[in-house]
Amino acid sequence: MKSLILFFLCILFQLRSTGQETTIYINADQGRYTIDKNIYGHFAEHLGRCIYDGIYIGEDNQRIPNTNGIRNDIINALKELRVGVLRWPGGCFADTYHWKDGVGPKDQRPTLVNQWWGGVTEDNGFGTHDFLNLCEMIGAEPYLAANVGSGTVRELADWVQYVNHDGTSPMADWRRENGREKPWDVKYWGVGNEMWGCGGHMTVEYYANIYKQYATFMTDWSNTSKLFRIASGATGNDYHWTEVLMRDVPRNLIEGVALHSYAVIDWSNKGDAVDFSEGQYFRTMTEALKMEEYVTRHSTIMDKYDPEKKIALAVDEWGGWYNVEEGTNPGFLYQQNTMRDAMIAGATLNIFNNHADRVRMANIAQTVNVLQAVILTKEEKMILTPTYHVMKMYNVHQDATLVPIEVFDGAKYELEGKGLPAISCSASIDGSGTMHISLVNIDAHNAHPVKLLIRGIEMEKISGSMLGSENLQDHNSFDQPDKIVPQSFNDFEVGDEEVQVMLRPFSVVVLSIETT
Repeated sequence: MKSLILFFLCILFQLRSTGQETTIYINADQGRYTIDKNIYGHFAEHLGRCIYDGIYIGEDNQRIPNTNGIRNDIINALKELRVGVLRWPGGCFADTYHWKDGVGPKDQRPTLVNQWWGGVTEDNGFGTHDFLNLCEMIGAEPYLAANVGSGTVRELADWVQYVNHDGTSPMADWRRENGREKPWDVKYWGVGNEMWGCGGHMTVEYYANIYKQYATFMTDWSNTSKLFRIASGATGNDYHWTEVLMRDVPRNLIEGVALHSYAVIDWSNKGDAVDFSEGQYFRTMTEALKMEEYVTRHSTIMDKYDPEKKIALAVDEWGGWYNVEEGTNPGFLYQQNTMRDAMIAGATLNIFNNHADRVRMANIAQTVNVLQAVILTKEEKMILTPTYHVMKMYNVHQDATLVPIEVFDGAKYELEGKGLPAISCSASIDGSGTMHISLVNIDAHNAHPVKLLIRGIEMEKISGSMLGSENLQDHNSFDQPDKIVPQSFNDFEVGDEEVQVMLRPFSVVVLSIETT
């Protein structure tokens, strides 16, 4: 049945009009920078059904197979995804979270009210041990977001000691009492979240001083613990925020600067996650593609103060954001995930890859059941979204060498007199010498030919995979969990130094080229 559906899809795509050719030069012998695996990071906040009733269902759950309360199907799916880094517990929630309430015997932990997301009462059943053990199970680096908005310097210093100290100390001893002998050696720490907003509505000048205070007491003077401290960064085009942080914070106190940007067409009415028009799709992609400008301009500011590029730009919240699904709690931010989200994911990851000299972490929002989630759950059922499949297709770029590209005569996706670049691309070469090229065509109607002119390697064998569907609004559901899955792709012709590719409308393609 699936083969028959694919056949008719192929016929449909062939009937669509063909657009302008895009020429891309790929300079395989000029790679300098590594695409950090942490660009393929994720974000799990105490928000809606992300943690509770998503990742964590409790140790006493007899219906759904789990390991210490964490769903086994989610563990396996995240392992397959090769998650680079996982950020927790927020988000806005982080600046209300007191980590000591989430350790020790679970029946003795106090409850808390999640004031940011739905006003629900949580029992602190999922805490530091649960999260860090989850990261170990899926092979991800943990990224802890510290409470600066309502916490204290002492509280953060104690948390660092609790998870990282291997000797004798009050916090390390408490960790051992709670069942963990060896420390987890957590490297990545966010010093507050969105301090311009839910983190305290601070000015950047004020926050820079607060940041320095917290960062100073997180480690010793020699910084032998090698913490990677990430300052709460700007939203979108607030370039002044980055300027002040880079100007005012000493280099020995900072390893990363964050950036948040969501593809939102209108904050007062974000539109439906599935029932959207082409105009809404075009506006969403317009917002998503602004990431290129944001990353470029924030990086330029950072280059002025840090020409050696030692400080990372961490885009630790990004993705599509729509109105919640009808009948769900407005504070839970639950939304479906369509081919539009696959376009956002593919194009955005290409941007991050191409800026690997400065972007060394990114965290899509969010992992399960919230915003542009890679996984959705409903009781014992679980589905993988189109975004999941794009990120899995792209994980071949992790820790590979970025290959510089040049795009000429780029095709346009046009609507109502406005135009967007239809094609995006990034390329890398992995440790075995295999080149991977990821291509996205966001055009809602036209297939576009792409000419890849590849220099610096001898091509031996090429194969490809594609994610596509008949309609932009198509999505995987609990009744049809495999409606959108990657398929083999062979719509290309290979010459001596070039590959001619035909990209179907709103599709994502990853090519693998073995070299001699």
